[in-house]
Amino acid sequence: MSGAGAGGAGAERDEGGTGAFAPLRERTFRNIWTASLFSNFGQLFLGVGAQWEMTRLSNSPGMVALVQTAMMIPLMLVTLPAGAIADMFDRRRIAMTGLAFSMVAAAVLATITFLGLTTPWVLLAFCVLIGGGVALFSPSWQASIPEQVSRTHLPAAVALGTISYNVARSFGPALGGVIVVLYGVKAVFGMTSLLYVPLLTAFFFWQRRHVPSRLPPERIDRAILTGARYALHAPAVRTALLRVAIFGLTTATASALAPLIAKDLLDGNAATFGILLGAQGVGAVAGALFVSQIRAAISTEWALRLFAVGTGIALVAIGFSHSLVASCAAFLVVGACNILTVAMLNVTVQLSAPRWVTARALSLFSSAITAGVGIGAWAWGMVAGAHDVAFALVASGIAVGASSLLGLLLPVAKDPEADTDSVEIGSEPEVALPLTLRSGPVVVEVDYDVDPERAREFHAVMSRVQRVRKRIGAFDWTIARDIENPALWTERYHCPTWGDYLRMRGRYTQRDLDVQAEADAFNRTRDARRVRRRLERPFGSVRRQADSYDPQQETIGYIVP
Repeated sequence: MSGAGAGGAGAERDEGGTGAFAPLRERTFRNIWTASLFSNFGQLFLGVGAQWEMTRLSNSPGMVALVQTAMMIPLMLVTLPAGAIADMFDRRRIAMTGLAFSMVAAAVLATITFLGLTTPWVLLAFCVLIGGGVALFSPSWQASIPEQVSRTHLPAAVALGTISYNVARSFGPALGGVIVVLYGVKAVFGMTSLLYVPLLTAFFFWQRRHVPSRLPPERIDRAILTGARYALHAPAVRTALLRVAIFGLTTATASALAPLIAKDLLDGNAATFGILLGAQGVGAVAGALFVSQIRAAISTEWALRLFAVGTGIALVAIGFSHSLVASCAAFLVVGACNILTVAMLNVTVQLSAPRWVTARALSLFSSAITAGVGIGAWAWGMVAGAHDVAFALVASGIAVGASSLLGLLLPVAKDPEADTDSVEIGSEPEVALPLTLRSGPVVVEVDYDVDPERAREFHAVMSRVQRVRKRIGAFDWTIARDIENPALWTERYHCPTWGDYLRMRGRYTQRDLDVQAEADAFNRTRDARRVRRRLERPFGSVRRQADSYDPQQETIGYIVP
Protein backbone atom coordinates (compact mmCIF):
# COMPACT_ATOMS: atom_id res chain seq x y z
CA MET A 1 0.00 0.00 0.00
CA SER A 2 1.34 3.35 -0.97
CA GLY A 3 1.83 5.68 1.93
CA ALA A 4 0.54 9.20 1.84
CA GLY A 5 3.94 10.64 1.19
CA ALA A 6 4.37 14.37 1.28
CA GLY A 7 5.93 16.35 -1.47
CA GLY A 8 9.25 16.34 0.31
CA ALA A 9 11.68 19.19 0.48
CA GLY A 10 10.81 20.39 -2.98
CA ALA A 11 7.11 20.89 -2.41
CA GLU A 12 7.31 24.39 -0.92
CA ARG A 13 3.64 24.40 0.06
CA ASP A 14 1.82 27.69 0.00
CA GLU A 15 -1.47 27.78 1.86
CA GLY A 16 -2.37 31.29 0.74
CA GLY A 17 -4.74 32.08 -2.11
CA THR A 18 -7.57 30.06 -3.67
CA GLY A 19 -7.57 31.39 -7.23
CA ALA A 20 -7.55 29.25 -10.35
CA PHE A 21 -3.75 29.36 -10.64
CA ALA A 22 -2.96 29.29 -6.90
CA PRO A 23 -1.69 25.66 -7.03
CA LEU A 24 1.07 26.80 -9.39
CA ARG A 25 2.69 28.58 -6.44
CA GLU A 26 3.64 25.14 -5.12
CA ARG A 27 6.82 24.13 -6.91
CA THR A 28 6.36 20.39 -7.26
CA PHE A 29 2.89 20.73 -8.75
CA ARG A 30 4.01 23.62 -10.97
CA ASN A 31 6.87 21.59 -12.42
CA ILE A 32 4.75 18.51 -13.08
CA TRP A 33 1.77 20.45 -14.43
CA THR A 34 3.93 22.46 -16.84
CA ALA A 35 5.59 19.30 -18.09
CA SER A 36 2.17 17.65 -18.52
CA LEU A 37 1.33 20.27 -21.16
CA PHE A 38 4.10 18.86 -23.35
CA SER A 39 3.01 15.24 -22.85
CA ASN A 40 -0.61 16.11 -23.67
CA PHE A 41 0.49 17.75 -26.89
CA GLY A 42 2.56 14.66 -27.65
CA GLN A 43 -0.40 12.35 -27.12
CA LEU A 44 -2.57 14.41 -29.48
CA PHE A 45 0.25 14.59 -32.04
CA LEU A 46 0.31 10.79 -31.94
CA GLY A 47 -3.40 10.56 -32.73
CA VAL A 48 -3.10 12.89 -35.73
CA GLY A 49 0.03 11.21 -37.06
CA ALA A 50 -1.28 7.67 -36.60
CA GLN A 51 -4.58 8.41 -38.34
CA TRP A 52 -2.81 10.12 -41.22
CA GLU A 53 -0.31 7.28 -41.57
CA MET A 54 -3.16 4.76 -41.58
CA THR A 55 -4.74 6.53 -44.56
CA ARG A 56 -1.46 5.89 -46.43
CA LEU A 57 -1.22 2.27 -45.32
CA SER A 58 -4.86 1.28 -45.85
CA ASN A 59 -7.84 2.44 -47.87
CA SER A 60 -10.27 0.98 -45.33
CA PRO A 61 -12.24 3.54 -43.28
CA GLY A 62 -12.59 0.87 -40.64
CA MET A 63 -8.82 0.65 -40.19
CA VAL A 64 -8.57 4.44 -39.87
CA ALA A 65 -11.30 4.40 -37.22
CA LEU A 66 -9.47 1.61 -35.37
CA VAL A 67 -6.63 4.03 -34.58
CA GLN A 68 -8.86 5.86 -32.11
CA THR A 69 -10.11 2.55 -30.74
CA ALA A 70 -6.53 1.32 -30.27
CA MET A 71 -5.70 4.43 -28.25
CA MET A 72 -8.83 4.07 -26.08
CA ILE A 73 -8.61 0.33 -25.34
CA PRO A 74 -5.86 0.75 -22.71
CA LEU A 75 -8.02 3.30 -20.86
CA MET A 76 -10.71 0.65 -20.55
CA LEU A 77 -8.48 -2.36 -19.80
CA VAL A 78 -5.44 -0.95 -18.00
CA THR A 79 -6.85 1.86 -15.86
CA LEU A 80 -8.35 -0.34 -13.12
CA PRO A 81 -5.24 -2.52 -12.64
CA ALA A 82 -3.10 0.63 -12.86
CA GLY A 83 -5.09 2.19 -10.03
CA ALA A 84 -4.55 -0.89 -7.87
CA ILE A 85 -0.81 -0.89 -8.63
CA ALA A 86 -0.58 2.82 -7.79
CA ASP A 87 -2.16 2.19 -4.37
CA MET A 88 0.15 -0.74 -3.59
CA PHE A 89 3.49 0.71 -4.68
CA ASP A 90 5.28 4.05 -4.87
CA ARG A 91 3.10 6.25 -7.10
CA ARG A 92 6.08 8.26 -8.28
CA ARG A 93 7.85 5.14 -9.55
CA ILE A 94 4.69 3.78 -11.18
CA ALA A 95 4.13 7.10 -12.96
CA MET A 96 7.72 7.12 -14.20
CA THR A 97 7.42 3.51 -15.39
CA GLY A 98 4.31 4.31 -17.44
CA LEU A 99 5.88 7.42 -18.97
CA ALA A 100 9.14 5.62 -19.77
CA PHE A 101 7.22 2.77 -21.42
CA SER A 102 5.24 5.20 -23.62
CA MET A 103 8.39 7.15 -24.48
CA VAL A 104 10.28 4.03 -25.58
CA ALA A 105 7.30 2.67 -27.52
CA ALA A 106 6.91 5.99 -29.39
CA ALA A 107 10.65 6.05 -30.14
CA VAL A 108 10.50 2.50 -31.55
CA LEU A 109 7.46 3.43 -33.66
CA ALA A 110 9.33 6.46 -35.02
CA THR A 111 12.30 4.22 -35.90
CA ILE A 112 10.12 1.63 -37.61
CA THR A 113 8.37 4.36 -39.59
CA PHE A 114 11.70 5.90 -40.60
CA LEU A 115 12.84 2.48 -41.88
CA GLY A 116 9.60 2.05 -43.84
CA LEU A 117 8.58 -1.09 -41.96
CA THR A 118 5.21 0.14 -40.70
CA THR A 119 2.10 -1.94 -41.46
CA PRO A 120 -1.50 -1.22 -40.38
CA TRP A 121 -1.44 -3.78 -37.59
CA VAL A 122 2.02 -2.74 -36.39
CA LEU A 123 0.77 0.84 -36.17
CA LEU A 124 -2.30 -0.21 -34.20
CA ALA A 125 -0.18 -2.35 -31.88
CA PHE A 126 2.10 0.56 -31.03
CA CYS A 127 -0.91 2.84 -30.45
CA VAL A 128 -2.11 0.30 -27.87
CA LEU A 129 1.36 0.10 -26.28
CA ILE A 130 1.76 3.88 -26.01
CA GLY A 131 -1.77 4.22 -24.67
CA GLY A 132 -1.05 1.46 -22.16
CA GLY A 133 1.86 3.41 -20.72
CA VAL A 134 -0.30 6.52 -20.41
CA ALA A 135 -3.08 4.49 -18.76
CA LEU A 136 -0.55 3.13 -16.24
CA PHE A 137 0.68 6.67 -15.53
CA SER A 138 -2.68 8.42 -15.19
CA PRO A 139 -4.04 7.02 -11.86
CA SER A 140 -0.66 7.55 -10.17
CA TRP A 141 -0.57 11.17 -11.32
CA GLN A 142 -4.14 11.95 -10.29
CA ALA A 143 -3.82 10.22 -6.92
CA SER A 144 -0.60 12.07 -6.13
CA ILE A 145 -2.05 15.56 -6.67
CA PRO A 146 -3.16 15.84 -2.99
CA GLU A 147 0.46 15.17 -2.02
CA GLN A 148 1.72 18.04 -4.19
CA VAL A 149 -0.71 20.78 -3.13
CA SER A 150 -2.42 21.87 0.08
CA ARG A 151 -6.02 20.79 0.71
CA THR A 152 -7.36 24.29 -0.05
CA HIS A 153 -5.68 24.22 -3.46
CA LEU A 154 -6.90 20.73 -4.43
CA PRO A 155 -10.05 21.79 -6.39
CA ALA A 156 -8.06 24.31 -8.43
CA ALA A 157 -5.27 21.76 -8.96
CA VAL A 158 -7.74 19.20 -10.35
CA ALA A 159 -9.19 21.89 -12.62
CA LEU A 160 -5.72 22.84 -13.84
CA GLY A 161 -5.21 19.23 -14.86
CA THR A 162 -8.25 19.47 -17.12
CA ILE A 163 -7.05 22.84 -18.44
CA SER A 164 -3.73 21.26 -19.43
CA TYR A 165 -5.48 18.64 -21.53
CA ASN A 166 -8.03 21.00 -23.06
CA VAL A 167 -5.39 23.54 -24.06
CA ALA A 168 -3.59 20.74 -25.86
CA ARG A 169 -6.87 19.47 -27.34
CA SER A 170 -7.69 22.94 -28.68
CA PHE A 171 -4.40 23.44 -30.52
CA GLY A 172 -2.69 20.03 -30.61
CA PRO A 173 -4.47 18.41 -33.59
CA ALA A 174 -3.99 21.46 -35.81
CA LEU A 175 -0.33 21.81 -34.81
CA GLY A 176 0.19 18.09 -35.31
CA GLY A 177 -1.30 18.35 -38.78
CA VAL A 178 1.13 21.15 -39.67
CA ILE A 179 4.08 19.04 -38.50
CA VAL A 180 2.85 16.09 -40.59
CA VAL A 181 2.66 18.31 -43.68
CA LEU A 182 6.09 19.87 -43.14
CA TYR A 183 8.14 16.96 -41.81
CA GLY A 184 6.09 13.75 -42.13
CA VAL A 185 4.64 11.33 -39.61
CA LYS A 186 8.02 9.99 -38.51
CA ALA A 187 8.80 13.42 -37.09
CA VAL A 188 5.47 13.44 -35.25
CA PHE A 189 6.16 10.04 -33.69
CA GLY A 190 9.64 11.16 -32.70
CA MET A 191 8.26 14.34 -31.13
CA THR A 192 5.68 12.29 -29.23
CA SER A 193 8.54 10.36 -27.63
CA LEU A 194 10.54 13.50 -26.82
CA LEU A 195 7.54 15.31 -25.35
CA TYR A 196 7.24 12.66 -22.62
CA VAL A 197 10.75 13.51 -21.39
CA PRO A 198 9.89 16.74 -19.47
CA LEU A 199 7.16 15.00 -17.48
CA LEU A 200 9.38 12.00 -16.78
CA THR A 201 12.10 14.39 -15.59
CA ALA A 202 9.68 16.31 -13.34
CA PHE A 203 8.60 13.10 -11.61
CA PHE A 204 12.22 11.99 -11.30
CA PHE A 205 13.15 15.13 -9.33
CA TRP A 206 10.02 15.03 -7.13
CA GLN A 207 11.31 14.09 -3.68
CA ARG A 208 8.27 12.09 -2.63
CA ARG A 209 8.40 10.45 0.77
CA HIS A 210 7.09 6.92 0.24
CA VAL A 211 5.99 5.03 3.34
CA PRO A 212 5.89 1.33 2.39
CA SER A 213 3.35 -0.95 4.00
CA ARG A 214 4.49 -3.39 6.66
CA LEU A 215 2.62 -6.10 4.73
CA PRO A 216 3.34 -7.52 1.27
CA PRO A 217 1.21 -6.09 -1.57
CA GLU A 218 -2.13 -7.68 -2.31
CA ARG A 219 -2.67 -9.83 -5.35
CA ILE A 220 -3.73 -7.59 -8.23
CA ASP A 221 -7.17 -9.22 -8.60
CA ARG A 222 -7.86 -8.89 -4.88
CA ALA A 223 -6.64 -5.29 -4.89
CA ILE A 224 -9.05 -4.43 -7.72
CA LEU A 225 -11.90 -6.14 -5.86
CA THR A 226 -11.02 -4.24 -2.68
CA GLY A 227 -11.18 -0.93 -4.57
CA ALA A 228 -14.51 -1.82 -6.14
CA ARG A 229 -15.95 -2.85 -2.75
CA TYR A 230 -14.77 0.39 -1.20
CA ALA A 231 -16.53 2.41 -3.90
CA LEU A 232 -19.67 0.31 -3.50
CA HIS A 233 -19.86 0.84 0.28
CA ALA A 234 -18.64 4.46 0.39
CA PRO A 235 -21.76 6.58 -0.32
CA ALA A 236 -19.84 9.71 -1.41
CA VAL A 237 -17.67 7.83 -3.93
CA ARG A 238 -20.51 5.61 -5.15
CA THR A 239 -22.73 8.62 -5.78
CA ALA A 240 -19.97 10.47 -7.65
CA LEU A 241 -19.37 7.46 -9.92
CA LEU A 242 -23.06 7.06 -10.71
CA ARG A 243 -23.59 10.77 -11.33
CA VAL A 244 -20.60 11.15 -13.66
CA ALA A 245 -21.55 7.99 -15.60
CA ILE A 246 -25.13 9.25 -16.09
CA PHE A 247 -23.88 12.70 -17.05
CA GLY A 248 -21.54 11.20 -19.65
CA LEU A 249 -24.31 8.94 -20.94
CA THR A 250 -26.73 11.81 -21.50
CA THR A 251 -24.26 14.42 -22.83
CA ALA A 252 -22.28 12.26 -25.29
CA THR A 253 -24.15 13.72 -28.27
CA ALA A 254 -22.11 16.92 -28.51
CA SER A 255 -18.81 15.20 -29.28
CA ALA A 256 -20.14 12.00 -30.87
CA LEU A 257 -22.44 13.76 -33.35
CA ALA A 258 -20.26 16.85 -33.96
CA PRO A 259 -19.29 15.80 -37.53
CA LEU A 260 -22.96 15.30 -38.41
CA ILE A 261 -23.92 18.58 -36.73
CA ALA A 262 -21.37 20.36 -38.94
CA LYS A 263 -22.48 18.55 -42.08
CA ASP A 264 -26.25 18.14 -41.75
CA LEU A 265 -27.37 21.01 -39.52
CA LEU A 266 -24.85 23.69 -40.54
CA ASP A 267 -24.15 22.58 -44.15
CA GLY A 268 -20.45 22.85 -43.32
CA ASN A 269 -17.28 20.86 -43.92
CA ALA A 270 -14.28 19.59 -41.96
CA ALA A 271 -13.32 23.15 -41.05
CA THR A 272 -16.77 23.68 -39.50
CA PHE A 273 -16.29 20.49 -37.52
CA GLY A 274 -12.94 21.76 -36.25
CA ILE A 275 -14.44 25.11 -35.25
CA LEU A 276 -17.16 23.38 -33.20
CA LEU A 277 -14.61 21.24 -31.37
CA GLY A 278 -12.45 24.30 -30.81
CA ALA A 279 -15.40 26.17 -29.27
CA GLN A 280 -16.03 23.23 -26.94
CA GLY A 281 -12.36 23.20 -25.96
CA VAL A 282 -12.35 26.94 -25.26
CA GLY A 283 -15.46 26.54 -23.10
CA ALA A 284 -13.77 23.74 -21.17
CA VAL A 285 -10.69 25.84 -20.49
CA ALA A 286 -12.78 28.86 -19.45
CA GLY A 287 -15.02 26.75 -17.20
CA ALA A 288 -12.10 25.06 -15.45
CA LEU A 289 -10.78 28.45 -14.35
CA PHE A 290 -13.79 28.93 -12.07
CA VAL A 291 -13.94 25.60 -10.24
CA SER A 292 -12.67 26.99 -6.94
CA GLN A 293 -14.89 30.08 -7.06
CA ILE A 294 -18.01 28.06 -7.81
CA ARG A 295 -17.26 25.57 -5.04
CA ALA A 296 -16.83 28.47 -2.62
CA ALA A 297 -20.07 30.13 -3.72
CA ILE A 298 -22.54 27.21 -3.80
CA SER A 299 -22.67 23.56 -2.84
CA THR A 300 -21.45 20.88 -5.23
CA GLU A 301 -24.96 19.43 -5.53
CA TRP A 302 -26.57 22.70 -6.61
CA ALA A 303 -23.69 23.38 -9.00
CA LEU A 304 -24.20 19.98 -10.66
CA ARG A 305 -27.91 20.68 -11.07
CA LEU A 306 -27.22 24.05 -12.69
CA PHE A 307 -24.63 22.50 -15.04
CA ALA A 308 -27.06 19.74 -16.05
CA VAL A 309 -29.76 22.30 -16.87
CA GLY A 310 -27.26 24.49 -18.72
CA THR A 311 -25.99 21.56 -20.77
CA GLY A 312 -29.54 20.48 -21.58
CA ILE A 313 -30.52 23.94 -22.83
CA ALA A 314 -27.34 24.15 -24.92
CA LEU A 315 -27.91 20.74 -26.55
CA VAL A 316 -31.50 21.61 -27.42
CA ALA A 317 -30.24 24.90 -28.91
CA ILE A 318 -27.69 23.00 -31.04
CA GLY A 319 -30.48 20.72 -32.28
CA PHE A 320 -32.54 23.67 -33.52
CA SER A 321 -29.66 25.89 -34.67
CA HIS A 322 -28.58 26.37 -38.28
CA SER A 323 -26.20 29.20 -37.44
CA LEU A 324 -22.49 28.53 -36.92
CA VAL A 325 -22.18 31.37 -34.41
CA ALA A 326 -25.13 30.17 -32.32
CA SER A 327 -23.93 26.57 -32.44
CA CYS A 328 -20.42 27.62 -31.39
CA ALA A 329 -21.87 29.55 -28.44
CA ALA A 330 -23.86 26.46 -27.41
CA PHE A 331 -20.80 24.22 -27.80
CA LEU A 332 -18.88 26.63 -25.60
CA VAL A 333 -21.55 26.24 -22.88
CA VAL A 334 -21.48 22.45 -23.25
CA GLY A 335 -17.69 22.42 -22.89
CA ALA A 336 -17.77 24.61 -19.78
CA CYS A 337 -20.56 22.65 -18.07
CA ASN A 338 -18.99 19.29 -18.92
CA ILE A 339 -15.58 20.14 -17.52
CA LEU A 340 -17.05 21.78 -14.41
CA THR A 341 -19.20 18.73 -13.70
CA VAL A 342 -16.35 16.27 -14.15
CA ALA A 343 -13.89 18.41 -12.16
CA MET A 344 -16.22 18.92 -9.21
CA LEU A 345 -17.12 15.23 -9.00
CA ASN A 346 -13.44 14.37 -9.32
CA VAL A 347 -12.69 16.63 -6.35
CA THR A 348 -15.46 14.91 -4.39
CA VAL A 349 -13.76 11.55 -4.96
CA GLN A 350 -10.33 12.98 -4.11
CA LEU A 351 -11.56 14.44 -0.82
CA SER A 352 -13.66 11.41 0.16
CA ALA A 353 -11.39 8.46 -0.65
CA PRO A 354 -8.66 7.59 1.88
CA ARG A 355 -5.11 7.64 0.60
CA TRP A 356 -4.85 3.84 0.62
CA VAL A 357 -7.51 3.56 -2.09
CA THR A 358 -7.39 6.95 -3.85
CA ALA A 359 -5.85 5.69 -7.10
CA ARG A 360 -8.37 2.87 -7.37
CA ALA A 361 -11.26 5.25 -6.71
CA LEU A 362 -9.98 7.62 -9.39
CA SER A 363 -9.45 4.78 -11.86
CA LEU A 364 -13.07 3.75 -11.28
CA PHE A 365 -14.05 7.38 -11.82
CA SER A 366 -12.21 7.42 -15.17
CA SER A 367 -13.81 4.12 -16.13
CA ALA A 368 -17.25 5.49 -15.25
CA ILE A 369 -16.72 8.49 -17.52
CA THR A 370 -15.38 6.33 -20.35
CA ALA A 371 -18.26 3.87 -20.03
CA GLY A 372 -20.88 6.61 -19.87
CA VAL A 373 -19.56 8.51 -22.89
CA GLY A 374 -18.88 5.33 -24.87
CA ILE A 375 -22.32 3.83 -24.32
CA GLY A 376 -23.98 7.21 -24.75
CA ALA A 377 -22.22 7.87 -28.07
CA TRP A 378 -23.41 4.52 -29.40
CA ALA A 379 -26.97 4.95 -28.09
CA TRP A 380 -27.45 8.51 -29.35
CA GLY A 381 -25.93 7.50 -32.68
CA MET A 382 -28.62 4.82 -32.96
CA VAL A 383 -31.28 7.41 -32.12
CA ALA A 384 -29.90 9.77 -34.78
CA GLY A 385 -29.94 6.93 -37.30
CA ALA A 386 -33.52 6.01 -36.49
CA HIS A 387 -34.73 9.62 -36.57
CA ASP A 388 -32.29 12.45 -37.31
CA VAL A 389 -29.45 14.39 -35.70
CA ALA A 390 -31.67 17.22 -34.45
CA PHE A 391 -34.04 14.78 -32.74
CA ALA A 392 -31.13 13.04 -30.98
CA LEU A 393 -29.74 16.35 -29.73
CA VAL A 394 -33.08 17.56 -28.41
CA ALA A 395 -33.76 14.22 -26.72
CA SER A 396 -30.26 14.27 -25.22
CA GLY A 397 -30.80 17.80 -23.94
CA ILE A 398 -34.07 16.83 -22.27
CA ALA A 399 -32.41 13.76 -20.73
CA VAL A 400 -29.46 15.66 -19.26
CA GLY A 401 -31.77 18.40 -17.99
CA ALA A 402 -33.94 15.80 -16.29
CA SER A 403 -30.82 14.27 -14.72
CA SER A 404 -30.64 17.34 -12.48
CA LEU A 405 -33.45 15.68 -10.49
CA LEU A 406 -31.04 12.87 -9.56
CA GLY A 407 -29.91 15.12 -6.73
CA LEU A 408 -33.17 14.30 -4.96
CA LEU A 409 -32.33 10.57 -4.96
CA LEU A 410 -28.53 10.58 -5.13
CA PRO A 411 -27.33 13.84 -3.57
CA VAL A 412 -23.61 14.52 -3.57
CA ALA A 413 -22.37 14.76 -0.01
CA LYS A 414 -20.66 17.83 1.36
CA ASP A 415 -16.88 17.73 1.47
CA PRO A 416 -15.55 15.80 4.47
CA GLU A 417 -13.73 17.86 7.05
CA ALA A 418 -11.63 15.04 8.48
CA ASP A 419 -8.29 13.88 7.15
CA THR A 420 -8.33 10.82 4.87
CA ASP A 421 -4.99 9.40 5.97
CA SER A 422 -4.94 6.02 7.67
CA VAL A 423 -4.25 5.97 11.41
CA GLU A 424 -2.45 3.39 13.49
CA ILE A 425 -4.43 1.12 15.82
CA GLY A 426 -2.58 0.98 19.12
CA SER A 427 -3.33 -2.64 20.11
CA GLU A 428 -2.07 -5.72 18.29
CA PRO A 429 -4.11 -8.94 18.12
CA GLU A 430 -2.92 -11.76 20.39
CA VAL A 431 -2.02 -14.83 18.33
CA ALA A 432 -1.26 -18.33 19.65
CA LEU A 433 -1.72 -20.27 16.40
CA PRO A 434 1.27 -20.15 14.00
CA LEU A 435 -0.59 -18.29 11.22
CA THR A 436 0.68 -17.14 7.84
CA LEU A 437 -0.74 -14.31 5.75
CA ARG A 438 -2.58 -16.92 3.67
CA SER A 439 -4.29 -18.57 6.65
CA GLY A 440 -8.04 -18.24 6.58
CA PRO A 441 -10.90 -17.57 6.40
CA VAL A 442 -10.76 -15.49 9.56
CA VAL A 443 -13.89 -14.76 11.61
CA VAL A 444 -14.00 -11.73 13.90
CA GLU A 445 -16.64 -11.39 16.61
CA VAL A 446 -17.12 -8.34 18.82
CA ASP A 447 -19.44 -8.39 21.85
CA TYR A 448 -21.31 -5.34 23.10
CA ASP A 449 -23.14 -5.15 26.43
CA VAL A 450 -25.85 -2.58 25.71
CA ASP A 451 -28.60 -1.19 27.90
CA PRO A 452 -31.83 -2.63 26.35
CA GLU A 453 -33.43 0.80 26.68
CA ARG A 454 -30.87 2.12 24.16
CA ALA A 455 -31.13 -0.77 21.69
CA ARG A 456 -32.62 1.31 18.88
CA GLU A 457 -29.89 3.97 19.14
CA PHE A 458 -27.20 1.29 19.20
CA HIS A 459 -28.59 -0.46 16.14
CA ALA A 460 -28.55 2.81 14.20
CA VAL A 461 -24.88 3.38 15.05
CA MET A 462 -24.02 -0.21 14.12
CA SER A 463 -25.46 0.35 10.64
CA ARG A 464 -22.73 2.96 10.20
CA VAL A 465 -20.15 0.53 11.62
CA GLN A 466 -21.32 -1.96 8.98
CA ARG A 467 -20.50 0.50 6.18
CA VAL A 468 -17.09 1.17 7.71
CA ARG A 469 -16.20 -2.53 7.96
CA LYS A 470 -17.40 -3.39 4.46
CA ARG A 471 -15.64 -0.57 2.68
CA ILE A 472 -12.27 -1.45 4.25
CA GLY A 473 -12.47 -5.18 3.55
CA ALA A 474 -14.96 -7.09 5.74
CA PHE A 475 -17.29 -9.70 4.25
CA ASP A 476 -20.57 -11.20 5.49
CA TRP A 477 -21.09 -8.59 8.21
CA THR A 478 -23.91 -9.34 10.67
CA ILE A 479 -25.16 -8.05 13.99
CA ALA A 480 -27.04 -10.45 16.30
CA ARG A 481 -28.83 -10.06 19.64
CA ASP A 482 -28.71 -12.79 22.26
CA ILE A 483 -32.08 -14.39 22.95
CA GLU A 484 -31.32 -15.29 26.56
CA ASN A 485 -29.55 -12.02 27.40
CA PRO A 486 -31.07 -9.13 25.37
CA ALA A 487 -28.29 -6.82 26.51
CA LEU A 488 -25.67 -8.89 24.63
CA TRP A 489 -25.07 -8.00 20.99
CA THR A 490 -22.46 -9.70 18.77
CA GLU A 491 -20.99 -8.15 15.65
CA ARG A 492 -19.53 -10.73 13.24
CA TYR A 493 -17.66 -10.50 9.94
CA HIS A 494 -15.25 -12.49 7.79
CA CYS A 495 -11.92 -11.79 6.09
CA PRO A 496 -10.68 -14.19 3.39
CA THR A 497 -7.21 -14.53 4.95
CA TRP A 498 -5.22 -13.40 7.95
CA GLY A 499 -3.28 -11.07 5.65
CA ASP A 500 -6.53 -9.46 4.51
CA TYR A 501 -7.52 -8.91 8.15
CA LEU A 502 -4.19 -7.23 8.93
CA ARG A 503 -4.52 -5.00 5.88
CA MET A 504 -8.04 -4.11 6.97
CA ARG A 505 -6.70 -2.98 10.35
CA GLY A 506 -4.32 -0.62 8.54
CA ARG A 507 -7.09 1.09 6.56
CA TYR A 508 -9.01 2.83 9.34
CA THR A 509 -9.17 6.60 9.11
CA GLN A 510 -9.90 8.86 12.04
CA ARG A 511 -13.49 9.19 10.86
CA ASP A 512 -13.83 5.39 10.90
CA LEU A 513 -12.43 5.17 14.42
CA ASP A 514 -14.82 7.91 15.53
CA VAL A 515 -17.73 5.73 14.38
CA GLN A 516 -16.25 2.78 16.29
CA ALA A 517 -15.93 4.99 19.36
CA GLU A 518 -19.64 5.85 19.13
CA ALA A 519 -20.48 2.15 19.12
CA ASP A 520 -18.08 1.44 22.00
CA ALA A 521 -19.75 4.17 24.04
CA PHE A 522 -22.84 1.95 24.33
CA ASN A 523 -20.80 -0.93 25.76
CA ARG A 524 -21.20 -1.24 29.54
CA THR A 525 -18.53 -3.94 29.97
CA ARG A 526 -14.97 -2.78 29.44
CA ASP A 527 -13.41 -6.18 28.72
CA ALA A 528 -10.44 -6.49 26.41
CA ARG A 529 -11.42 -10.10 25.70
CA ARG A 530 -14.71 -9.13 24.05
CA VAL A 531 -13.04 -9.31 20.59
CA ARG A 532 -12.59 -12.87 19.31
CA ARG A 533 -10.63 -13.78 16.19
CA ARG A 534 -11.09 -17.31 14.92
CA LEU A 535 -9.76 -19.44 12.09
CA GLU A 536 -12.81 -20.82 10.30
CA ARG A 537 -12.89 -24.35 8.86
CA PRO A 538 -9.36 -25.12 10.09
CA PHE A 539 -9.04 -28.37 8.07
CA GLY A 540 -5.36 -29.27 7.99
CA SER A 541 -4.45 -26.98 10.88
CA VAL A 542 -4.26 -30.03 13.16
CA ARG A 543 -2.59 -33.29 12.09
CA ARG A 544 -4.87 -36.27 11.60
CA GLN A 545 -2.67 -38.32 13.93
CA ALA A 546 -0.49 -37.22 16.83
CA ASP A 547 2.66 -38.73 15.35
CA SER A 548 2.14 -37.36 11.80
CA TYR A 549 5.11 -35.56 10.31
CA ASP A 550 4.91 -31.76 10.57
CA PRO A 551 6.86 -30.21 7.67
CA GLN A 552 6.72 -26.80 9.35
CA GLN A 553 8.17 -27.71 12.75
CA GLU A 554 9.19 -31.38 12.37
CA THR A 555 7.46 -31.98 15.73
CA ILE A 556 4.04 -32.69 17.14
CA GLY A 557 1.92 -29.54 16.73
CA TYR A 558 0.06 -27.44 14.21
CA ILE A 559 0.40 -27.41 10.45
CA VAL A 560 -0.03 -23.87 9.15
CA PRO A 561 -2.91 -23.75 6.64
